[in-house]
Amino acid sequence: MDSLSSSFLPTFSPPNSTASHPSPPPPPPRPSTFRVFSVRIEEKPQTVTTRSTTKRSNNQERPTPPSVNIEKKTVADQSLPATIFNAFDDIINKFIDPPSRVSVDPRHVLSDNFSPVDELPPTDCEVIQGTLPSCLDGAYFRNGPNPQYLPRGPYHLFDGDGMLHAIRISNGKATLCSRFVKTYKYNIEKDAGFPIIPNVFSGFNGITASAARMAVTAGRFFAGQFDPTKGIGSANTSLAFFGNKLYALGESDLPYALKLAPNGDITTLGRHDFDGKLFMSMTAHPKIDPVTKEAFAFRYGPMPPFLTFFRFNENGEKQADVPIFSMTSPSFLHDFALTKNYAIFPEIQIGMNPMEMIGGGSPVSTDPGKVPRLGVIPRYAKDESEMKWFEVLGFNIIHAINAWEEDDGDTVVMVAPNILSVEHTLERMDLIHASVEKVRINLKTGMVSRHPLSTRNLDFGVINPGFVGVKNRYVYCGVGDPMPKISGVVKLDVSLAEVDRRECIVGSRMFGPGCFGGEPFFVAREPDNPNADEDDGYIITYVHDENTGESRFLAMDAKTPTLEIVATVKLPRRVPYGFHGLFVRESDINKM
Repeated sequence: MDSLSSSFLPTFSPPNSTASHPSPPPPPPRPSTFRVFSVRIEEKPQTVTTRSTTKRSNNQERPTPPSVNIEKKTVADQSLPATIFNAFDDIINKFIDPPSRVSVDPRHVLSDNFSPVDELPPTDCEVIQGTLPSCLDGAYFRNGPNPQYLPRGPYHLFDGDGMLHAIRISNGKATLCSRFVKTYKYNIEKDAGFPIIPNVFSGFNGITASAARMAVTAGRFFAGQFDPTKGIGSANTSLAFFGNKLYALGESDLPYALKLAPNGDITTLGRHDFDGKLFMSMTAHPKIDPVTKEAFAFRYGPMPPFLTFFRFNENGEKQADVPIFSMTSPSFLHDFALTKNYAIFPEIQIGMNPMEMIGGGSPVSTDPGKVPRLGVIPRYAKDESEMKWFEVLGFNIIHAINAWEEDDGDTVVMVAPNILSVEHTLERMDLIHASVEKVRINLKTGMVSRHPLSTRNLDFGVINPGFVGVKNRYVYCGVGDPMPKISGVVKLDVSLAEVDRRECIVGSRMFGPGCFGGEPFFVAREPDNPNADEDDGYIITYVHDENTGESRFLAMDAKTPTLEIVATVKLPRRVPYGFHGLFVRESDINKM
């Protein structure tokens, strides 16, 4: 999920040389104590001074947030157009479209470990339990939204500048580094000292607010404050490694190429258009074929064709677009699945309809009358002539886990979390319940069947990357408690449901009271061994303890029923909750 940017938070007093935040207002419907640790509040980049938090029991006071030293940019330093447009922004955020809903109230959205942090240069970490396995030599990256400026207007969790948190592991030692993805949006706003580009998920609420923000945005464009052709995205969703290059991804823009220094520092090389062959945007969830090394991807949008499919060869060279005109309305298409011969695209009940703004709604909304479909197309198709669509009532997926073929290619099978309460996806994520399901499609008869693999609330499912596109047995999912927080990881044995449709969970590791993590990631112990067991490897993730304010990196044995912790790394500062991650091996880092 990508973002853009906005501003306003009425409860904050104007920053002085050292700012301290006042007590939070009465809690919203889902109470959450408001704690902001370090972030740019106003215009000028600042120096952040942090101090470690002390451990406490549940009934003790929360530690005082670190102080934030801010050098404020005065109005005299701004151009006249900037002063005028910023004043209009304040009027919109205070009077026309204040953050009245909990889902876009920054006092709620950015509370606790969702609150932003400043950049962290490579810093040594302490291994406090066990030993880091040698197969983890490399780097684990986790991407997520981290607003450069504290919002003063509506802010959705999907908004925010992309920040990468990378733990570099070598010979049993670890180093943590946190860096913003230096997108065009990030750079121009950093140079300006204030937000310029409006948020996608929270900036367009109703026709009046949308028209007002578009007018200000148009004024900023004509005043030369930004050039939309250079990108408006935040690259805040995920990462991918293909063609011997590492990319930060967000679906509203092109990929941003990255470089990892030997000391663990992260450098943004720039926006990558693949020799001018890729334009506008690309999915944040490309699929990498572990055998051919090709990357398959797509883009979607509000204008026909609503879906475009394409791929990159093993050298990272983009191939021709395949526009899909048989998708007749714009759908929120965040992810897809890949088999040996096909790509599978979900058309769900969440769509893009600008007309909804007339009634005061959002341009991204749910259509309960729409029947979800799955589209299957040969992955090397030259056009959409062989595209087939299959209706799957009530099947709304945001993420896909894996897919494969059976019955000599006549049947396509897909595993994915189905969101049972899709209407809450953008507004009340705490009410979401996702049931992991297996769907079978007979390509000859058109028959579709499905059944749940688990009734537990699961998402962020991952597999051994060597099994992408082929039949796999094991899936590792985050436990929503509630979403978007992840209270643990479970292991599913997909094969158990093939006979008696029973619960497939065969392993579990809960993080403990007040402890939450993010998406797990599987790292094979012997990735080049064709005879290795599918689950012979480690599950890695970041976990944050809200009782102590500390974050840790965990490595768990994927074969054990308790997902036994084999190594724990204490991180030098907290890592906010985020979205998707990627492990890059030492051998691949050397190719970058």
